[in-house]
Amino acid sequence: MENHAFVDSVIKEIVQPGVDALMNTRYFCELREGKLSKKRLQGFAVQHYLHNIALVKGLVLCMAKNAANTDLYEHFREQFNEEQYHPELAKKFGFALGLTDSDFDDATPVFECLAHTSAVIRGMFLGTPAETRTGALVNESMVCRYSEEFNTQLRRHYGLDDKARQFFTVHAVADVEHTKAAADVVARYATTPKEQKLVRESAHNMVAFKLAKFDGIYRAYG
Repeated sequence: MENHAFVDSVIKEIVQPGVDALMNTRYFCELREGKLSKKRLQGFAVQHYLHNIALVKGLVLCMAKNAANTDLYEHFREQFNEEQYHPELAKKFGFALGLTDSDFDDATPVFECLAHTSAVIRGMFLGTPAETRTGALVNESMVCRYSEEFNTQLRRHYGLDDKARQFFTVHAVADVEHTKAAADVVARYATTPKEQKLVRESAHNMVAFKLAKFDGIYRAYG
């Protein structure tokens, strides 16, 4: 119970303010107004596709890294089973916006998106279990919230149907559970002052990387 109180404090003091800040970036302000360009929507599809590819591969390696730890192995196996289809969902969104396979095949990450993905992968391989899953706690919380926003505004302002919005309808639901799973791992493993300090620092950093990611997409696809 005490450790869950610690995780709750991280969510309240760091994660939720980060979610609120993300919703107030120019990317999402323009999305809510129906003024976000098609090119910037396409940019999200491409850049998140590249991120999802890296994330899925990272989860496979996390399973191997933690093969002797049943708790963590099962956690990463479950996350892989959930995430393995998400690159194709990002593609489906892009196709609805007029992109083709070549747009995804030829894409490279913009600087801020590369930095965000690199931070996630770094946590997977070099971070402690609590530190690693703190990145997921931040990211899944943000994805859950912005998926709700995308889903609402893409229907309202851009006329995209359910099939085109599937990436967001799936994430708005699935990432509630993913966030809880990440929080549970952090609570189990952040049992020392040193680990709790790492968790807080990791949360602050991941919030900054995520905010920069959307500023990077906005800039690169202007």
